[in-house]
Amino acid sequence: MIRIDGAYLEGGGQIARTALALSTITQKPFEIHDIRKGRKDSGLKSQHLYCVKSLQELCNANAEGAELGSLYLKYYPKKLVAKNLNIDIETAGSITLLLQALLSPSIFVSKPITITLIGGTDTKWSQPFDYFNSVLLPQLQRFAKIDAKLLKRGYYPKGNGKVEIKINPKFRLNDFSGFEEFHNHLKQNAKPYNLIEQHHLIQIKGISHASQNLESARVAERQSHSAQSILGKKFNVPIKISSEYQETLSIGSGITLWAIFSKNKDDIDENNPIRIGADALGEQGKKAETVGEEAARNLIKEIESKAPVDRHLADQILPFMALIGSSSIKVSEITNHCRTNIYAIQQFLGDIFNVDEENKVISIKQQPF
Repeated sequence: MIRIDGAYLEGGGQIARTALALSTITQKPFEIHDIRKGRKDSGLKSQHLYCVKSLQELCNANAEGAELGSLYLKYYPKKLVAKNLNIDIETAGSITLLLQALLSPSIFVSKPITITLIGGTDTKWSQPFDYFNSVLLPQLQRFAKIDAKLLKRGYYPKGNGKVEIKINPKFRLNDFSGFEEFHNHLKQNAKPYNLIEQHHLIQIKGISHASQNLESARVAERQSHSAQSILGKKFNVPIKISSEYQETLSIGSGITLWAIFSKNKDDIDENNPIRIGADALGEQGKKAETVGEEAARNLIKEIESKAPVDRHLADQILPFMALIGSSSIKVSEITNHCRTNIYAIQQFLGDIFNVDEENKVISIKQQPF
């Protein structure tokens, strides 16, 4: 039984999500205490319970303490089962946060599966769907063929957004006698992360979106034009930011931008993609132009860091680095969120990370033969 301090450093829900994912993959049970203890509304929230519920479907796990507000959780995973999942969070609870627990075990199942999720697609304190799809997923295609579709956006507070993800795994956990054999196979056959330089900026893309009832005010276009104007003055590369509207239960808007780099000026390397992103959400009283400017300024800051991994992508690919081994990334900022995730990962996989704070490089230690 692995024991985890849920109040460690940043002390947010990420510790529980990472622990749930890695416990399911490694088949090691864990208990976590003081979950989100430093937060105003401490303990497990609804979205964390949906993480547990979803993984229970995927591996028939047993759980203790899986109740709203609980400060502790015990989780006992069983063998992964390849099955289609339909998950309705019933609120604007973040779909992408739930996927932080669910996605990594799902890409190692024994056959193709489809996951359909209903909830929030663009909400505070979580990556928007467009960032998930255009910045994170390209980094995970080395493990599986993953196709994510946004069927409907969901804004706070009513949510009701819908996402469909189809996964065709390349590495299948149940083909091996246990996690250790599977882990060794991954380290020998999966392509390591080698993201140390940005290289050449090739293009900038983005999606500006809003609910249908904001179309008359041209909110999506104003967000897009504001971002495009600022970025166009700074970078001499193609910039394409699309605008779109959808019928949604709650009023909302947002914009996600991503910069695409390549070692070769004339060709984008899909096997080792270099993408960094930034986003901003609209809210009542906030001008659409301000939303676009905020996202553009954030992206400029990430680009000017000269790092090929942005501050939000860093902690999300750390579990995959740990599974592959022999990887190194340079990040724009090593956040407490990132340090907290390193703590959670190392509870399951050992003291495997080297963190160079001065140069902002995170790498996997050389493992003795």
